[in-house]
Amino acid sequence: MKEKKTKKFALGIEYNGSYYHGWQRQKGLSTVQEEIENALSKIANHKVNVVCSGRTDSGVHSIGQVIHFTSSSIRSDFSWTVGVNTYLSKNVSVKWIKEVPENFSARYSAISRSYRYIIYNNRCRSAIFRNTSNHIYRELNVDKMFFEAQSLLGEHDFSSFRALGCQSSSPRRKIIKLNIWRLNHWVVIDITANSFLYHMVRNIVGSLITINNCTEKNYIKKLLNKKDRNYAGPTAPAQGLYLFFVEYPMFFNLPVLKNDFIV
Repeated sequence: MKEKKTKKFALGIEYNGSYYHGWQRQKGLSTVQEEIENALSKIANHKVNVVCSGRTDSGVHSIGQVIHFTSSSIRSDFSWTVGVNTYLSKNVSVKWIKEVPENFSARYSAISRSYRYIIYNNRCRSAIFRNTSNHIYRELNVDKMFFEAQSLLGEHDFSSFRALGCQSSSPRRKIIKLNIWRLNHWVVIDITANSFLYHMVRNIVGSLITINNCTEKNYIKKLLNKKDRNYAGPTAPAQGLYLFFVEYPMFFNLPVLKNDFIV
């Protein structure tokens, strides 16, 4: 009997992390990975294990998560996307699929990862966006935050923004882009790096929020040079954070969806 050929696929995944205990499968807890693997397994008619571009914590959302999996089952793109979505809750959605070569890895082939942090900056809280943004009632000085944040660009030791329990062998990371902007009551912080330490984005955001009550100049640069988490600001809440986009080499030809997402 001829053995079926196994193929590798990449999937683009979107999810609302409010309803999950993070990405990674955990016994007895609701996770994004478990839900996706269960849905894929039903369509494939065999057990499917997936690898993601980066694990997200409890309460963190995704617009641009990328995963890969292998299957010997012959299915149409429609079945791998719309079909899988019929087995997913309304809080998770497959956005695209692409067959990829054997050497592709959702995790290790990634060039960079981009996160977006969203703050609802208004005196009165929002009932609609309470689980998808961080409410800050006092007015934030976006120009000051942007100026201070530029000292984080480039490759540095980010120990000051590294959470306890981080298992990375090195605290060095390279931030490629960092932009902060306002749209009416919304303040948006975009950060792109080759990779991130545990809670690195949320710790940076927490420190950037703190500078609004600080008269000290070059505060963020001084925190960076301390290389000590005890000096930095508090960890920003998870609900404002989104894994926004993962970049891969062009030769993989993965879909790049135009996304005007803000909130």
